[in-house]
Amino acid sequence: MASRLGVGVLILAALLGPATAQAGYGYVEYTAAAPVMTPEGAPTSTPVPPTQTPPPPGPGLRFGFYRRSCPPAEYFVREVVAKAIRKNPGIGAGLIRMAFHDCFGCDGSVLLDATPANPRPEKLGPPNFPSLRGFEVIDTAKALLEKFCPGVVSCADVVQFAARDAAFFLSGYRVSYRLPAGRFDGRVSFENETLAFLPPPSFNLSELVESFRVKGLDVDDLVVLSGSHSIGRSHCSSFSDRISTPPSDMDPGLATVLRGQCPANPNFTNDPTVVQDIVTANRLDNQYYKNVLRRKVLFNSDAALLTSTQTASKVQENAVIRGRWERKFARAMVKMSLIEIKNAANGEIRKNCRVVN
Repeated sequence: MASRLGVGVLILAALLGPATAQAGYGYVEYTAAAPVMTPEGAPTSTPVPPTQTPPPPGPGLRFGFYRRSCPPAEYFVREVVAKAIRKNPGIGAGLIRMAFHDCFGCDGSVLLDATPANPRPEKLGPPNFPSLRGFEVIDTAKALLEKFCPGVVSCADVVQFAARDAAFFLSGYRVSYRLPAGRFDGRVSFENETLAFLPPPSFNLSELVESFRVKGLDVDDLVVLSGSHSIGRSHCSSFSDRISTPPSDMDPGLATVLRGQCPANPNFTNDPTVVQDIVTANRLDNQYYKNVLRRKVLFNSDAALLTSTQTASKVQENAVIRGRWERKFARAMVKMSLIEIKNAANGEIRKNCRVVN
């Protein structure tokens, strides 16, 4: 096993190049000396921060799934993600969002390209196109894995590993968790399912709660996972109704700034993006909840968290109790990653994440 890992690290170094530190605006730099949570198969010489206690793995999944079949699998994904985030932290936000959009059925179906047999896959659904990002990072990681251990690591697992690692780096190493693996890749991907299962930013609280409930997620998961809006960008069309007249409950100052950044009637050819968190734009943290309390958030679905005593109290706790949101986010991400996983009977291990075998 040690020799396989050694060869794998050499392949990784050749493909990724030197891991030199690069400064990034508004996010914690990744350097070789930084404390890093060690994935399965990685060298263990660097300090390891404590990880969050995860929920039990789902049927067929287990922690350290690739320990024997592809020891450096998680290490490879982490290094690919680290390099991508050094270049553009926004890609990390895209990877976290991708995991959510894939995980109303965690099977890598959001990765599939259009084909003559299926011209309208999930990737082209309104919630995903053209805003979903990070596909090239998944491609790079999968290509590396196929060189070292072909036909072993599923694309669905790569998506979840990549989101976990993006959260780790973008949170300044505060979101850290083990992730069970062993998912299979789905063979079916339909655009219309994105509208049926992914909650849009216009949803009110009761609609949000129901969309999460049908996938086995509760109100606390809803509030906690909404915290991913602490990072990334949004198209103006996703909240244009909240900055038009008559005014919404958005902070008037923020609404004025957004009206200066967005066209009055955004459309497919004129739909700029703005940061979702105006305070810590490139940092995954609990600032989102402080923004919710101050009504400095973009979406109706964000503002909706203050429309019930139950969710408003959870927002308050995440805003003021140090470290609580990061711990809860780690557990919620693991719980989400267990939704409707495929097995050998209804899935496969794709060779190329963009097409079925």
